[in-house]
Amino acid sequence: MSHITAQLAGVCRGYGGFGALGHSVYHRELLPRVVNGSWKGRISHLATSGAHTAALTDSGELYTWGRDEGDGRLGLGSGGGPGEGGSLGTPSKVNALPVPAAAVSCGGFFTMALTSDGQVWSWGANSNFELGRGDRTSDWKPRLIPSLNDVRIIQIACGGYHSLALTDNGKVLSWGHGGHGQLGHHSIQNQGVPLVIEALAQENIVFIACGGSSSAAVTDTGKLFMWGNARDCQLGVPGLPDVQPFPIEVKFLMEDEELGPHHVISVAVGASHGMCLVARQCQLLEDLPSRLYQTP
Repeated sequence: MSHITAQLAGVCRGYGGFGALGHSVYHRELLPRVVNGSWKGRISHLATSGAHTAALTDSGELYTWGRDEGDGRLGLGSGGGPGEGGSLGTPSKVNALPVPAAAVSCGGFFTMALTSDGQVWSWGANSNFELGRGDRTSDWKPRLIPSLNDVRIIQIACGGYHSLALTDNGKVLSWGHGGHGQLGHHSIQNQGVPLVIEALAQENIVFIACGGSSSAAVTDTGKLFMWGNARDCQLGVPGLPDVQPFPIEVKFLMEDEELGPHHVISVAVGASHGMCLVARQCQLLEDLPSRLYQTP
């Protein structure tokens, strides 16, 4: 990711090529600058990828901007944008999404949205089954992923060319490009439609994340599992092959008998590294969310 966004005020900084910052300019911004979109209300959710950005308002309206080389990742039409490299330098509302969105995630050249009723919509490039529809036809128009119609999804995550979805009963599905083992199906084959990761079937997963070509999941007991590209040690487990095709639990180097073991809360994965948020005082886990947001 070559640019950074901040929530509520729509603030961006970093590399502005292809209009990724939403400022109508295509140069770098060294300091945070407010994105002046046409939205009403507040921005509640943001997502970024290599060269495009999505913003979600508290009323469920979705706006996108950045690069679109005709693959349709912005969801705004079949052609690329008017700017550099087929880009759009200012936020534009995705009117083709017919229902309010609750969350959005940006992949390398595609985008997904999750609605409040647990349905998943996808659009953009599809050469590696990124859209989860069973074919390789790219599509600029948001459409439901058919095989998820009867499943309630509570979280989505997009990698470079693959995606994860978390169900309301703690199961993880994956699809898209599998060449680095990032789908977790004990193979490196691509997957055309969402498929449950059987290696995690006995776990109750509460959080998922995707890197460029790796994936992660957190259980309700605070365990962290990772899989996919391990070439740069980004999975946090020593001695793995470059391709780790199934989930493996990450063990921490140090445990404190007095404070208890590490309990993972969430995880974030980049192209070649990862980080996780952990709690050490087990007796405080029940009220951890309130403590995380307390101010002195």
